Amino acid sequence: MSEFFKNINTIKFEGTETNNSLAFRHYNPDRMIMGKSMKDHLRFAACYWHNFCSQGADVFGAGTYDRPWHKAGDPMAMARMKADVAFEFFTKLNVPFYCFHDTDVAPEGNSLKEYVNNFAEMVDVLEQKQDETGLKLLWGTANAFSNPRYMSGAGSNPNPEVFAYAATQVFNAMNATQRLGGENYVVWGGREGYETLLNTDLRQEREQLGRFMQMVVEHKHKIGFKGAILIEPKPQEPTKHQYDYDTATVYGFLKQFGLENEVKVNIEANHATLAGHSFQHEIAMATSLGLFGSIDANRGDAQLGWDTDQFPNSVEENTLVMYEILKAGGFTTGGFNFDAHVRRPSIASEDLFHGHIGGMDVMALSLDRAAGMIENDILANHVAKRYAGWNSDMGKRIMSGELSLAALADHAVTNQLQPQSVSGQQEFLENVVNNFIFK
Repeated sequence: MSEFFKNINTIKFEGTETNNSLAFRHYNPDRMIMGKSMKDHLRFAACYWHNFCSQGADVFGAGTYDRPWHKAGDPMAMARMKADVAFEFFTKLNVPFYCFHDTDVAPEGNSLKEYVNNFAEMVDVLEQKQDETGLKLLWGTANAFSNPRYMSGAGSNPNPEVFAYAATQVFNAMNATQRLGGENYVVWGGREGYETLLNTDLRQEREQLGRFMQMVVEHKHKIGFKGAILIEPKPQEPTKHQYDYDTATVYGFLKQFGLENEVKVNIEANHATLAGHSFQHEIAMATSLGLFGSIDANRGDAQLGWDTDQFPNSVEENTLVMYEILKAGGFTTGGFNFDAHVRRPSIASEDLFHGHIGGMDVMALSLDRAAGMIENDILANHVAKRYAGWNSDMGKRIMSGELSLAALADHAVTNQLQPQSVSGQQEFLENVVNNFIFK
């Protein structure tokens, strides 16, 4: 097909002096920071679903986007057209990666057999597109939440036949991800939760989900997939309560089923805030537990209580996120995927570019500011000083298990311990961070 984004060229870095709204002001892919290029630090990806599957509908109104691949026609012809437009967009946006669900790229059809055949045909198309463009797959996943069959969950569904249907989708999506060179496979429990305890067996559903994840890991090893398996935490929505509430909850789940060394997390900013946490908190929690995998970059709206999936626009927030990532050594297989969509009235084709360009510039500037914090790490020095007592003889003996509760109490009385309070200096440290951000 002819170009869909006809008047848009490849987005390039032009610096802060440019007046070109279709250029990067801060994201210079080749700029070196702490020994790595911005491109390798940030590992940007754009998603298939929000950009090419959404029609701009909401619960109060029909779709507003005029996309030719959403019009009536042969479903597979529309899927191929959508792939043409998607790869045109990814290439012109100048991102190195993309992400997809199985049903983003291929129609489900009227049977499981049709689904398998349609998806296999579209994987051939994606493979060809990757070869032509050099684009890589950051991660693939299966949509086991949209179809009405999943109204009561997929892995947690009361009906084992629904469980088996979802397993078939995951089997095919994992194989496709392997074939396309994907660096991760994400399992998002879109409807793995409950609406009411009046009809729910919590123990049974948790056991089912545990077995489902064990099967995913078993298949990873069987096919020799070298990427990471990721779970994406979310507290609620679409169900009242999701089993993968936040990173800490996911860790407890993984420990229960012996998967803590096999699975990591894909953290979404808007999901973190819906759980009552900050984005930084979820990243820090993941790195502290050894679970950090990848990120869905977006934001919510403080005045709206649902997952709005807006593009990130706060350097203040994301500098601290980048600080946590750099402290942990950066991404390995993960990256920043923009799980974000333009607003319903943003119907112009260039709006897709404006949203991503702004998000990429925000993350690039945040990376720059966080690198400055790492190079002169006042925060780390303060934290080390604050916990220095744990490097003392008593601190080491407590943590090694040498001292029992009784022995420790005896030590405290014998030595007449009188701990002195020390300021946490929160306000000073907040000022330090702002000095780096607004330098």
